[in-house]
Amino acid sequence: MTVAYNPSNLFAVKVWEVEYRKTEQRTLIARIYQPQGSGPFPVLLDLHGGAWSRKDRYANEPMARAIAAAGMLVVSPDLRISSEAPYPASVQDAHYAIRWLKHKAKELNGDPTHFGVLGSSSGGHIAQLLAMKPNEAKYAAVPLPEAPLLDATFSYVATRSPISDPVARRAQAEKKGNKEMMKKSDTFFSTPDSIHEGNPQEILDRKEKVRLLPMLIMQGGLDDNVIPPIQEKFAATYRAAGGECQLEIFEGSEHEWTAVPSPAADRSHRMVMDFIAKQLQALQKKAA
Repeated sequence: MTVAYNPSNLFAVKVWEVEYRKTEQRTLIARIYQPQGSGPFPVLLDLHGGAWSRKDRYANEPMARAIAAAGMLVVSPDLRISSEAPYPASVQDAHYAIRWLKHKAKELNGDPTHFGVLGSSSGGHIAQLLAMKPNEAKYAAVPLPEAPLLDATFSYVATRSPISDPVARRAQAEKKGNKEMMKKSDTFFSTPDSIHEGNPQEILDRKEKVRLLPMLIMQGGLDDNVIPPIQEKFAATYRAAGGECQLEIFEGSEHEWTAVPSPAADRSHRMVMDFIAKQLQALQKKAA
């Protein structure tokens, strides 16, 4: 039986790293945060941000460790960055990582039937795409030969500053004269149509057939990168489509507030844990 997730728990956490995928560019590493207890523990995949162009498995260490200590197997994988391969490469890596983690979960003392995804900034964008379109053939293009029948579905998605609308975010960068951020967007979305194809907001606007998982969006009120109105529009559209979306604005916080020790960061960690606990309780009730 899966251990009940309680944000007030405090497990010791063992941390180590493994290779999870070899690409043409490099070997991708996954960082594993394993609670030390009887288990099995619910499972969370943590997708890093970095405007698709930087960062790695260490980006969300404080939050990943806090979530794991409350009784969850957390895995933070590297994703290819845009200088290595543009869209949809990192989405494909994350899709593969979900299936890989499902396959490995039991030997890591995890329960793959209680599976969620956490994503920050561009990792939040990827998490939203996979939450809505887990069976998209383009995203599922990398095979997992040892478990070919596994899919990339999961039960809930939590995000921090997700790039819910890449078109609006690029327009914001242009408005601010932020040429570096414009270049990062253009490098990742390397063809004219790709920024529209891989746009969560436009996917909803086009009324494409999607899954609508329970979603948490945490957004900095002072963020001038992904501005609050982008999230407010996305959350409203998601709810109008029939989805559950909890949007929380952190007044006085900028884009990457969760990684810097502060009361706001602590609050964000607890908010994610409370959201996860609520979703897992709902899953257990449904299964009873």
